[in-house]
Amino acid sequence: MLATLRLRPADALARTAAFAPILRSSASPHHHRFNCFSTSSPTMAPNDPYTAKAMSDASPSEKIEEMRKIVKEAKFGMLVTRSADGQLHSRAMAPASHKGLVFQFIANTDSGKFDELENDAHVNVAFSDPNSTDWASVSGTAKVVKDEQTIKDLWNPMIKSWFGDLKDGVRTGEPGDPRIGVIQVTPAEIRYWVKTRTSLGQTVEVIKGAVTGETAAPGHLRVISASDLELARQTEGQSV
Repeated sequence: MLATLRLRPADALARTAAFAPILRSSASPHHHRFNCFSTSSPTMAPNDPYTAKAMSDASPSEKIEEMRKIVKEAKFGMLVTRSADGQLHSRAMAPASHKGLVFQFIANTDSGKFDELENDAHVNVAFSDPNSTDWASVSGTAKVVKDEQTIKDLWNPMIKSWFGDLKDGVRTGEPGDPRIGVIQVTPAEIRYWVKTRTSLGQTVEVIKGAVTGETAAPGHLRVISASDLELARQTEGQSV
């Protein structure tokens, strides 16, 4: 519902670092070309010492807790969809719920993003905490739900301001408004970064790397895999 950014695939990687997580885990069926976090490629590590040094693992529950914190602190995520002509469109949206590791967003079904979801259900949602510089990139598939009870369960009075009352007795900006729908994003994989240094320590490590040539890695890169997500849903009933 906020301003939409239009990114062409050809120049997407030239955007600022703040949007890099979105593009690295893009909804594209060819996203493996940009999979800079993969540790499976024997040719990747020698040419990418940062990823080799920063990549680490933890228990599924620990990773999900870290990701939860990032989402909570970020408050807004950049929801990325793909148009029929291949362009990536992103917009800032606040999740109405994260229960069960499903990210739910209330939105206007008359907006262009719904046409794009009908064309390609693969999406990405990227969260970035400006205070810590931690970020999370959620890749998955989206479906549209128009069940009135689901909308009521997620509703809060401030949402009406994004729809407006059109004074026709139907499109009132309330839960029964036919324009209102829920985008439910079910992750297939989540990649995230958490810093392991204080701000001062992070600065020192980066400066040291610039002087000595030693690769700086002031944080952990981690992947919450499909199996991690499934285990969490089955055993913990996680609420992000």
